[in-house]
Amino acid sequence: MSEQIISLASYSPVEIYGVNDINLNVLRDLFPKLKIIARGEVMKIIGSEEDIAHFESCFDRLLHAYDTYGVIHPSELNRLISPGFEKSKPGNEGPLKGDVLVYGRNGLMIQPRTENQRKMVKALEKDDMLFAIGPAGTGKTYTAVALAVRALKAREVKRIILTRPAVEAGENLGFLPGDLKEKLDPYLRPLYDALRDMLPAQKLSAYLEEGTIEIAPLAFMRGRTLSGVFAILDEAQNATPNQLKMFLTRMGNASKFVITGDITQIDLPPRQASGLVQSSTLLSDIEGINFVYLNEKDVVRHKLVTRIIKAYASENFTNKKNNPDNENNQ
Repeated sequence: MSEQIISLASYSPVEIYGVNDINLNVLRDLFPKLKIIARGEVMKIIGSEEDIAHFESCFDRLLHAYDTYGVIHPSELNRLISPGFEKSKPGNEGPLKGDVLVYGRNGLMIQPRTENQRKMVKALEKDDMLFAIGPAGTGKTYTAVALAVRALKAREVKRIILTRPAVEAGENLGFLPGDLKEKLDPYLRPLYDALRDMLPAQKLSAYLEEGTIEIAPLAFMRGRTLSGVFAILDEAQNATPNQLKMFLTRMGNASKFVITGDITQIDLPPRQASGLVQSSTLLSDIEGINFVYLNEKDVVRHKLVTRIIKAYASENFTNKKNNPDNENNQ
């Protein structure tokens, strides 16, 4: 057995170990063959020389992450120093850069978590327009927003425009309380939520106030030319063919467009075609337009979401045939 002392003299132990030693306990779980004793600024590591060397390499990456981003987020600790990662020399950023799209609040590393999410990233690096189609919970919108924030921070675009059709589960805007903004905000809330994960509150407020980030219903896009922007049309399954054509033809120079949607959850009136369904055949062979299809394997929400998606798929469920609200609206 060997023993190694690690000094944290230049760090605050609580910031490295985490509140109530949450980070330290994760470390112990990740390295069960080692005995890790922490007393203030000193860590004593006991175990085989090989295991200690591996721990030191991983711990160096952890400290490098803290030096760079000023925080160690508990939810990312496992990914950062998991023994499954290839050993790297001190200072090698290893998993830190990789496929990280943006560093969000409190140092949270936002990156694609599934193979199809990675395909989204690669597709948009190659082409200027991307359709990401898949069921709920597969990270379509979240990944798209992260790509948009990354492009804005890198000054690849001047603005971000996020839009959705104002159509939801049979509700009518005219019956909702409040002015136009108050009526529309609930429909756009998921986009605000994603941005709040990725940008400091003050910065996000400033961006929204000055128009660097614009969140608006799809109808507000008519007649505009969107140049130098990263535009996302979310919930595109609820856009009619004419609405989707209108949005796509707003594209100006130096712009990126991402269209996301779930063709199993269409809330349009009966006998009204979905533009997203039409696009998958009409536009699939056009050079410069890429399609990525996500499925239940990409679900990053609760494990029950995956099971629910499979259950509905096994019954050949379609929204129009089985939703009683649609029948009542005929």
